[in-house]
Amino acid sequence: MFGTGIIRGLGVTLKRTVTTFVDDIGQASRYINSIDTPAGKILQQPPEVKGLFTIQYPEEKRQLPENFRFIPMLVYEEDTGKQRCTACGICSKVCPSQCIWIVRDQTKEGKPIPRPKEFYIDASICMSCGLCAEFCPFDSIKMNHDYELAVYDRFPGLILDLEELSVPTSYYAALYPKAWEAEEEARRLKEERKRARAKKAAAAKKAAAAKKAAAAKKTSSKDE
Repeated sequence: MFGTGIIRGLGVTLKRTVTTFVDDIGQASRYINSIDTPAGKILQQPPEVKGLFTIQYPEEKRQLPENFRFIPMLVYEEDTGKQRCTACGICSKVCPSQCIWIVRDQTKEGKPIPRPKEFYIDASICMSCGLCAEFCPFDSIKMNHDYELAVYDRFPGLILDLEELSVPTSYYAALYPKAWEAEEEARRLKEERKRARAKKAAAAKKAAAAKKAAAAKKTSSKDE
């Protein structure tokens, strides 16, 4: 019959609406496993959510997927405060929109230091492609999840400097728990292999020294 599809669609909408009000009478299922942060409540969307998934933005926000990417950020070691970035310039070279500018630091004598003195990203032309993070050899530049960058003036409001881009390792670990765990495991294995090679080299050096000493002792005994 003509119009039955419209009636069925309205029925589905009505059912979802009623289910939402029934769900809200108790503890709303959309608040299951929610996370309270200083910036507001972070809501997940588990399969058991009933009714309509509605949040009160900006007091409430949805949890973003780990692979979500927006403006790049620079990670520094939280325990030492040292920037991972060495100002190598690879990120600026691979950037399609050429929105990254880097000035390498240097000593009073003019000798270059492997760290950035200035680091700028023009967020107004950044495409959030993630190529800079993909090609960074030091795991320094990563993609942030902060998408609220509204400003009144494009310049200089959207020109982000080194201080605005820098985040501690704990912040990166909170945004990318799986990637952080994988990177730490790879770093641990690399350190273990490095220690094993050093131990093997030290043992070989010790054996060579002992062999040399034994040969010298044997030669001296023959001379006597």
